[in-house]
Amino acid sequence: MLAEYSIDSVRDEDHIALAAACQPGVGLCTIVGIEGSFSRRLGAQLAVFPDGSTVGDLADSCLERQLASDMMACQGSRVIRYGRGSAKIDFRVPCGGGLDILLEPAPDRAACRSTIDALRTRRPAQLAFEGCRHMAHRTYLPSLKLVVMGEGPELKAVASLCSAMKIDVDVLSRDDLTLGLAARNVRYDLWTACLLLFHDHEWELAPLEQALTSEAFYIGAQGGERARYDRTLALAARGVSEEQIARLTSPVGLMPACKSPRTLALSAVSEIVDRYEQMRAAA
Repeated sequence: MLAEYSIDSVRDEDHIALAAACQPGVGLCTIVGIEGSFSRRLGAQLAVFPDGSTVGDLADSCLERQLASDMMACQGSRVIRYGRGSAKIDFRVPCGGGLDILLEPAPDRAACRSTIDALRTRRPAQLAFEGCRHMAHRTYLPSLKLVVMGEGPELKAVASLCSAMKIDVDVLSRDDLTLGLAARNVRYDLWTACLLLFHDHEWELAPLEQALTSEAFYIGAQGGERARYDRTLALAARGVSEEQIARLTSPVGLMPACKSPRTLALSAVSEIVDRYEQMRAAA
C-alpha cells in the first residue's frame, strides 16, 4: 500500500475514490453520462477494491453492488449503461433515468497520484479518460477551506460544525490576533472562505481588509444594519476600494436573524458550502 495516498488522508468526499484508485488493484467507476434525473453529479466516482468492497458514493447501494460485480468481470476499460436503455433489463436506476458509467479495472495510477498531489498543493486538476467518447476528463477542485475568526460561542459552534463535516478550518480567536493588524500565517486562495464572528467590530477591520484584498471566494462578517454601515465607512477610511467592500457578505447565512450560536453556525456554513458547490458544479 502507498501510505501517502491512503484514503484516510483525504477529507473531501469528492476525492476519496480517486485516492483509493492510486492503490494497485483498485478499480474506478465514473459517471460519464446522465439521462433524466439522478442524485449525484456528472463525474461522481466509486472505487472498487479487489475484495469487492467499495469507497465513494453513488447514492444507491444496489447500483454500487452491481458495479462491484461488473468490475470483477471487466477485462479492460468500458462504458456500461445502467437503467433506462440498458441491456441489463433486470436492473433499474432510481428515478427511472439512465446512467453511462466508465469502469476502469486498472486506471492510470500515475495520473491518479499526480491529480491527488495537485489537490494537496491547492491546485485544481484534471484526470483524462482515454478513448471515452462520453467524457474526455474529470475536473477536481481543491477541497473547501474555511478561516474563521471571532469570539464566544459562535466561534466554537462553527469550529464544531466544520469538524463534524470534515471541513478544513483554521480557527483564530482574539487571543491569536493583534488589534489593528492582519492575521498572521493565514493564506487565502480561490477555494478558501473567510468568516468573521466578532461582537467587538473594531477587531475585524484589519483581518477584513486582508481577506478582501485576497482571492478568497467568500468573505462574511456577522452584524446588523448599523454594524454594516459603520464597517463600510471604516473600511473605506482604510483605503479599501468600493469593489473590494462589495465582496463582503453581511449579514451572513441562509437564515435571517439567527438567535442561537448553533443556528448561526449552521446558517453561515450552509451559505459557504452552497457557494463552494456552485463553483464545483461549474468546474
